[in-house]
Amino acid sequence: MAQADHVVAVEALSRRFGAAVAVDKVSFSVERGAIFGLVGPDGAGKTTIMRMLAGVMKPDGGSITVDGVDAVADPESVKTHLSYMPQRFGLYEDLTVDENIRFYADLFEIPRKLREERTLPLLQASNMIPFRRRLAGQLSGGMKQKLGLVCSLVHTPKILLLDEPTTGVDPVSRRDFWRILYDLRESGVTILISTAYLDEAERCTKLALLHQGRLGYCDTPQALKARMPGVLLVIPSTDARAARDAVSGLAGVMSVLLVGDGIHAVVDDGQRRISEIRQALETKKIPCGDIEQAVPSIEDLFVALLKQQETA
Repeated sequence: MAQADHVVAVEALSRRFGAAVAVDKVSFSVERGAIFGLVGPDGAGKTTIMRMLAGVMKPDGGSITVDGVDAVADPESVKTHLSYMPQRFGLYEDLTVDENIRFYADLFEIPRKLREERTLPLLQASNMIPFRRRLAGQLSGGMKQKLGLVCSLVHTPKILLLDEPTTGVDPVSRRDFWRILYDLRESGVTILISTAYLDEAERCTKLALLHQGRLGYCDTPQALKARMPGVLLVIPSTDARAARDAVSGLAGVMSVLLVGDGIHAVVDDGQRRISEIRQALETKKIPCGDIEQAVPSIEDLFVALLKQQETA
């Protein structure tokens, strides 16, 4: 049974495709008004979970409760409580922006006056007012995603499911997209978003870290970072790949990640390993700037936790 403050509750959710296990006994709950992130690489099970939550795919095992409704027993009733925006949202490219919005509003029997009241603020927030008469097929990828979001919101759902909505989207459109999500949260909408972009995970109020269909950790970004094993070192280098290869095999180095113009290394003892790493790089004549300890990102954490699981 879902707790009163939990709008979504998932228990031991499982799904197979033949011999392949896509989702393996995943459990989590989402508080009302949260931005909950399903985070992980391709093949982690994010889309499969989203489709089961939306009632368009039946799980092989486990339970799903959405806003008090049993989504496994009554998937059709769940659809009135939420809006689901899949990776490829079904826009009609030969219709204009306004015509697409009108089509989805008609599906939910939204009166014209109410449709305009709901649509205008969303179009303003997404900077799409000048493009209302443009064919959807002539929009950029980012604008199509923003239009898909507007169409998903025209019936003011309590819960919004977004499956990797910013994949391939330009930085400006991503910023607009997240600004809309923050506004929606302020208005009381609960948002579940899946993403492979670990920098986006920082924007969520709570995260579920997925890998190969299994849930590794589920908590707030701050609490997850507190579980970071070891100390993070930022090592700038103009030859980052060579630096990574040189540092990876050193004593006390738990994981190494290429990041921009350098590498991030997780080590057991920051002060001790800094001098050893610098010496190793100098011996191999690999350029290196000042090595400093730093606060880990979600990406650093994810890599370190996966490494920890592999060696456990």
